[in-house]
Amino acid sequence: MRFADANSEPTGTPSTSRPVTRRRTMARLLGVAALLATTALGGLGIGAAPARAEDEIRIGVIYPLTGAAASTGVELKAAAELAAAIINKEIPAPAGLVAGVGMPHMKGAKIRLVFGDHQGNPQVGATEAERLITSEKVAALAGAYFSNVTATASQVAERYGVPFLNGESSSATLTQRHFKWFFRTTPHDDLFVTNFFTFLEDMEKKTGDKLRTVGLFNENTLWGNETTKLQVKLAADRKFDIAEKIVYPAKTTQMTSEVQRLKASKPAVIMQSSYLGDAILSMKTYKELGFLPKMLLANDAGFNDSEFLKTMGKDGEFVISREVWALDQADRNPLIRQVNDLMKQRSGVDFNGNSARAFTAIAVLADAIDRAGATTPDAIRKALQETDIPATGLIMPWKGVKFDADGQNELGQGLIVQVQNGQYATVWPFDVATKPVVYPMPAWDGR
Repeated sequence: MRFADANSEPTGTPSTSRPVTRRRTMARLLGVAALLATTALGGLGIGAAPARAEDEIRIGVIYPLTGAAASTGVELKAAAELAAAIINKEIPAPAGLVAGVGMPHMKGAKIRLVFGDHQGNPQVGATEAERLITSEKVAALAGAYFSNVTATASQVAERYGVPFLNGESSSATLTQRHFKWFFRTTPHDDLFVTNFFTFLEDMEKKTGDKLRTVGLFNENTLWGNETTKLQVKLAADRKFDIAEKIVYPAKTTQMTSEVQRLKASKPAVIMQSSYLGDAILSMKTYKELGFLPKMLLANDAGFNDSEFLKTMGKDGEFVISREVWALDQADRNPLIRQVNDLMKQRSGVDFNGNSARAFTAIAVLADAIDRAGATTPDAIRKALQETDIPATGLIMPWKGVKFDADGQNELGQGLIVQVQNGQYATVWPFDVATKPVVYPMPAWDGR
C-alpha cells in the first residue's frame, strides 16, 4: 500500500488548496499508523472483520509429509483436502454432513488449507506452527497426528492465542494442560487402553481362556510412553500380569533383541503402539523369529495405515486394533459410505481411522468458523466451545462432538477391529460387530 508523504497533499489535490498545519500533519500520521496496525492485526486474525464473499479463510494444517510417516501424512492431507472441497462446494456435499458447507454465515468465503510439514520432528512442528501463524496469517491450526508434535505445535498456538483443533493425536495429557486455545475431537488413550482390558475380559467370558499375561511393546515418544504408563496402571487395577514391558527407540531399524525378550516371556497377548515403519518392522521380525501370541492388540496408528496391509499382505492378517472409524459401520450411518466413496474417487484409497479423523477435524473447525461469522480468534474459540454436533452429522461412529472445559470431545467412542481377508472388520463392542473375532491368531504357515 502506498501512502502520500505526511507533509504533502494527497495525490491529485492542488498544493494551493489550503495550508498544511501541524494538526493536519499529526492527524495524517495517526491515520497511517492506525491503518498499518489494523492491517497487521487483521493478518493475525486479531480484530479481523467478518469475511466478505471474495475472502478466503486460511487454515494451517501440520502433518508429516516427508520422512518415515510420509505415506500417512499424504492420506491425512488428502482427507483434509476432501473436507475443504466439500465445504467450498467444489463437489456435492452428502446430505446431513455438518461441515459448514458453503460457509453461509461467512458470505460464501472459501476455506484455503495451508500445509506445513513437521517431518515427525516436534521442533520442526513448532517452527511450522509459528510460520503458519506469523507468515501465512492463518485463522486457526489443525494437526499434527504425532502426539509429541501436537504438544509443541499447540504450545506455539497457545502463546499466539490462535485456535488449534487436533483430530488425530491420542495422548491423554494433551487435554490435561488446561490450554485455552486447544481442542481435540478424537477420544484419547485413557479410553482406548480401558477398552482393551474390557475387550480381553469379554473375550475370556466368550472363549473360556485366560488372557491375563500381557506383553507391552511401545515406541518411546510421548504417545508410546504415556500409553505404557496407562497400560501398567490398568493392568494392576484389572488384575492382569505384565509378562514383559519394552519401550523401544522410535524409528529403530532392528528389533531382534526386543522381540526375543517378548518371545521368552510367553505372553498370551501383546499390546503394541507403533507408527508405520515400526509396525511393519515388528511384524517381519515376529515372523522371522517364529513368535506369535494368541492376540496382538495394536494401538491404531501404523497398523491401520493403508500402507501396512499393502506391504504385509497375508502376514498382516488377524491383527486386532483399537479404532475410531470402520467402513463396515456404514449400514448404521449412511454418511460413512457416502463420504468414503468421495475419498476413494479422489485419492484411490478408503478412509482409515487416521484419515477419517483428519476429515472430521477440518469439518468441525469449518462449522465453528461459519457459526462464528468471523475469523477473530475469540469468535472461533467461542464457537468451538459451543459446538454440539449430533452423531447424524458425522462420519465417525461417535455420539457426537461436544467439548468439555479442557477442549476434549466428550462424545467420542472407540471400536476394536480385526484384519480379516484384507479388510478391517469391527469385532467389538459385540453388539455392533460385523464379524466374530478370529482367535487365536493362526500360525504364520497356516494362512
